[in-house]
Amino acid sequence: MVSRMTLRPVLTALALVLGALFVPGVGAFGTGATQAHAVTKLTHAQATSRFSSSGITWSSSGGCSNRNVATCTSFDQLNLATAQGAQTLKSATGCALNITGGTETGHASGTYSHWNGYKLDYGKSTCLTNYIHSAFSYIGLRGDGAPQYQSGSGNIYADEGNHWDVLYYNCGGC
Repeated sequence: MVSRMTLRPVLTALALVLGALFVPGVGAFGTGATQAHAVTKLTHAQATSRFSSSGITWSSSGGCSNRNVATCTSFDQLNLATAQGAQTLKSATGCALNITGGTETGHASGTYSHWNGYKLDYGKSTCLTNYIHSAFSYIGLRGDGAPQYQSGSGNIYADEGNHWDVLYYNCGGC
């Protein structure tokens, strides 16, 4: 028979290992950070086809889609999960969604950036803002002072004043 003195450390270690396996974005079964290397990239045409079929619009201050021009709105090299996340958001909210920023140059850099296909910007609307505030958890201010909300799937919605900056680690339950 195993004594409590030897069983407790074994159970504690097992709990820690299992916990690490299932932490979103960390463990083997997580969704997010560890999957950065295994993403499917879309062309601009593939992404716009998905968005159109879901009733999602997009706009560009420059009236263009060139990824290398900051005033354009491009979806070239957008992650499939990011596009699916936009579709999930549209379906869940029933709100009109207008994407104002995609993978074009001019956004902040980093692994989980617009350029690398993890982020989209949405124009503000009362419908979208009310949904985010009621359905997601407030998680504090981002380094630049933007209030952040996190969905149950781990995606992060930052209020940048005139638009929502959304970081998609996954498709949001698609």
